[in-house]
Amino acid sequence: MQSDAAHYGKVFIQAQADFGGRHAIERKRHRGRLQRCVASIVQRHAGNGAQPVDQASSQDRLLPPQRLDALFQHPAHAGPQPGQPVVMRGGIVLTMDAQHTVLPEGDVLVVDGKIADVGVGLDVPAGTFEIDARGGIVMPGMIDSHRHMWQTAMRAYGADWTLTQYFVWYYLEHGMKFRPQDVAAGNRISALDAVESGITTSVDWSHGLRTPEHGEAAFDALAGSPGRYVLAYGNLAVAPWEWTADPAVQRVVERARDDSRMFGAQLAFDVPGDDGFPEGAAFKVAKDLGVSVTTHAGVWGATGDRGIDMMWEHGVMEPGTVYVHAATLSDDSYQKIAATGGVASLSTESEQTCGQGYPPAAALRRHGIPASLSIDTSVWFSADMFSAMRTTIGADRSLEHYIAHQSDQTVTHATLRVEDVVAWATRGGAEAIGKLDQIGSLEKGKLGDVVLIKNDHSPTMVPIVNPYGHVVYQAQRGDVHTVLVGGEAVKWDGRLCAGDLPAVRGELENTIEYLRSELGEETWRAGMYPEIPEKEILENPYQYRKD
Repeated sequence: MQSDAAHYGKVFIQAQADFGGRHAIERKRHRGRLQRCVASIVQRHAGNGAQPVDQASSQDRLLPPQRLDALFQHPAHAGPQPGQPVVMRGGIVLTMDAQHTVLPEGDVLVVDGKIADVGVGLDVPAGTFEIDARGGIVMPGMIDSHRHMWQTAMRAYGADWTLTQYFVWYYLEHGMKFRPQDVAAGNRISALDAVESGITTSVDWSHGLRTPEHGEAAFDALAGSPGRYVLAYGNLAVAPWEWTADPAVQRVVERARDDSRMFGAQLAFDVPGDDGFPEGAAFKVAKDLGVSVTTHAGVWGATGDRGIDMMWEHGVMEPGTVYVHAATLSDDSYQKIAATGGVASLSTESEQTCGQGYPPAAALRRHGIPASLSIDTSVWFSADMFSAMRTTIGADRSLEHYIAHQSDQTVTHATLRVEDVVAWATRGGAEAIGKLDQIGSLEKGKLGDVVLIKNDHSPTMVPIVNPYGHVVYQAQRGDVHTVLVGGEAVKWDGRLCAGDLPAVRGELENTIEYLRSELGEETWRAGMYPEIPEKEILENPYQYRKD
């Protein structure tokens, strides 16, 4: 007898015809009748003849309650209900607490939006929704400390860009065309993208807010999206000491700082190192508003040691300042960051591709600077933390081997471990935004942001021998089974169950149509397919030649 999902879908259609659609609502009261009905239909579909199935014989063919429910419910509705306690049972629990405690067969209980307990064989309140986490990995929600969410509206458009081309096209061309609704559309799709991949908190490094209306649109989009968000307000078109002085801008920042639907605010601007340090006024606004500053530091050709020196000399390097990329800096700059309690945000895919400088994981470890991971922008790169972890550890180990080979040496022990990058993706991100007391680890009393990585349909998920190694090198966003934000399911059974993806898709179609028409097809294509200048081909003395 056929027993796959497609077959039972046909069974459901026939059951509806026989007994009416009311059973989707009244399934408990009519469960017995439905089971017998389904069993009968299954037998007919199996080609076992047209004889009716008697009640006694049909009992052997009854579907279990959970399978029956699956016939009548979309996975989103079959999962935890709003406000319902949730427990994940029997999974490998990576707590990511200070000791990095691992429970091989642990439970995580979430009640009233917070982690009520972490342990083995936990007692749970009546009515708790139980998730079988056996064969999976339970970990804290991941945290992205730097993402230009608005640019997701043009996902992968700049796949062949250099950093120079990014500056030209996005700062001078496309970015200047975005309307407030286009910023909102980019934020909304990026928000769904984040939570679907297990990122429960994102910092929106929103440097496309050319007007307060753009800022309002960015804020509203995030406040209405599933997940937690820090609005890092920025404006690439105006000097930071000018736009931060605008009362309308400050009001948006204050809303993001205080609104319960958000998770805080930052001011986002860069410090090139100009004489006179005009950015000092923007730092003062941040202090007055009680928010931290996040800045692109150590970006080749844009921001370097001079900017760090100016910040140091004027006393604005404070605990909680986030230094994004932090590549191409001197030891002296790293020492200043470390001495003042700064934190770093690594965007390794970006640093590798764009040329901000070599990803500085080794330099950060050497100087004791706390690290977090970030996506940067999906106008170019991947939009999930699995890729970020994998590229980060790969870049660090590659550099370690390269340096050793220059001295005719061999690396015999890896310095950066998979456990370290998982920590950077979780508690490191929480530290970067000053929220380690609330998120970043699975501990009693913290917010119920929990991710279950489990995929019973994938051979890649067995066996799980080294859970940290599995998260970094084996798992993908498609293996994310369940995502809880404050105990509420935003992804369940492998599918996004929050937000309105069809509506966002329509908004994006409008944005793309508008941008193409504004730029013109020639400019649009030139941006997506930048020219490759002719290069001299070096003569190879070892190749065969024809006379």
